[in-house]
This record gives sequence, structure tokens and C-alpha cells, in this order.
Amino acid sequence: MGAVCAAVLAVVLAAGIYSFAQARLTAANPTAANPTTANPTTTSAAQSAATSAATTAEAGASPSASLNPALPASSAVDAALDARIQAILAANSQYQIGVALVGLSRGAGTADVHEYGVREKFVAASTAKVLAAAAYYHLVETGAASLDDPLGSYTAGFQLREMIQQSDNDSWSLIMDAVGHEELTEYAASLGVSYDPETNTLTPAEMATIVSRLYSGTLLNADHTAELLSYMQDTNYETLIPAAVPDGITVFHKYGLLGGELHDAGILARDGTAYALVIYTKGQDLSDVPERTEVIHQLTQAVADALF
Repeated sequence: MGAVCAAVLAVVLAAGIYSFAQARLTAANPTAANPTTANPTTTSAAQSAATSAATTAEAGASPSASLNPALPASSAVDAALDARIQAILAANSQYQIGVALVGLSRGAGTADVHEYGVREKFVAASTAKVLAAAAYYHLVETGAASLDDPLGSYTAGFQLREMIQQSDNDSWSLIMDAVGHEELTEYAASLGVSYDPETNTLTPAEMATIVSRLYSGTLLNADHTAELLSYMQDTNYETLIPAAVPDGITVFHKYGLLGGELHDAGILARDGTAYALVIYTKGQDLSDVPERTEVIHQLTQAVADALF
């Protein structure tokens, strides 16, 4: 089933999608001890997102939808949505919350990252596994590695799937060793992202840039993009962004859960409309995960209601 999904996505991506990627590894201390909460701002993404990414949305959910030539332009992130997101953040000010939103559909033009709440770095937890995966695929594409290379008791391809879909930390460690920490920092820098595997910190905007580039196809070739996106569905933790979207919206995502960190970073797509949505939260510990899960649901529902 995963192979079929990947094949379908590959056909769509080959038709003209691009990609953005980043992420990282190792759990460590957040640098957001005294984060700055700011009014919503819009900053240019590190690179332009492709305007043809719209065709990917339905392809992930329904093979027949990928051939529809009539693709609508993206709905705008407007003042009403800004106010709704700010109200949710204000009502939950006991938590550190950062939100980043990027429009990726045809007609959106150059991708802008809309930022809300905390804009400083969080410990990225397992969301950074997307960067490690992209870095390894990059080695494959440059001939420096293979998906058939042995890593641990299995192949590198198996470890990539386990790292993303099952969020396996042993697989992450093996992939990280294969890539190299210094090399991962350099790879992230080539994408315009400042990343240190030893601290494993990213801003919500940086993570939004990562998943945006992955989805739109500028990060990896079509086959590898499709494969990685397929691993970001039906994961072992579907209770955050995926649980809050209406029927018919396809979600590709990677969550992170580590101590006080509870995050989700994903793509929401339907009928030629696609957005990257990243929600990073920091609370006291695991005890307030249910409350922060509800905040993530509220933010996701606000975005879905306004943009789809």
C-alpha cells in the first residue's frame, strides 16, 4: 500500500512540484527559555515554493484527482485568520507556542511564512527526523549512499521508513551516524536553515520551510519525495494535526514529543490548495499534553476552516 502511495505521488511530483527540507536529531536543551511572543509577521521563505504544488494534494488521497488541470488559487491568509490564531494563543498563554503557516498552491506566488507567537528556536524533538531523512536521500541522489546499504540489522531504506512513520529513535541514530552531524549541519545551511544536531533546535518557520520544500519537490527527486511523503501518513501518532482536519483534507506530517515539547509539522492539501502548518508547543512536562493537544486541534481547525 505504501509503495502504491509513493508511486502515485511520484507521478504527480514528476509533473512539476518542488520541495523544501530540513530537520535534525538528538534531544537537548531548548534555547527558548525566554521566548519572544510577537504579533503575526510575514517573512520570505528561504527559497520560493513552487507554484505548481497544487496538484499534489488530492494525489495523496485519490489517484484519479492528480490529473485535474483546473487548479484553484490558494486562499489568502487574511486578518481574520490572523486574529483567530492570536486569540487562541492569548487564551493559552501559560504555554510557549509558535505557529508557522505557508501557502503552497498555484497562485500563491513566492512562499511567505506567516509567524505567530514564539518565533525563537524550540527543541525540535522528532520533527527534525525529516531533515535527517532528506539528508540521507540527498546522499543517495549524489551517489554517496544507497537505500540498500546495511544499517544495523536492516537496510537504510527500512530505517528511513521506521524513523519517519514509526518515529523510531534507534533508526534515527543509525541514519544520523550515516549522514554525520557536521554534514547534517552543512546540509541544513545549504537550505538556509541554522541547525546544530547537538542541540536539535529549530524555529517553527524553519520547520515550515523544510516541509514546504519537501512537498513542493525542490529538495529531492520525484521518487524520493513521494516515498518520504508516503511515510508521513498513517504514522504511529495521528492525534495532533491529522485528528483535527475535516474529511477530504490530506495530511502529511511528522510529530515530536519529548518532555515538555509537543509539536506537529505537516502539509494540509485538498483540491489544489496546500499549506504547510507547523505548531510547536512547550509546556511543563507530559502532564499537560492533553491540554496542548487541544490547543493544536483548535489552531488546526482555525486554519482549515479559513483556508479550505
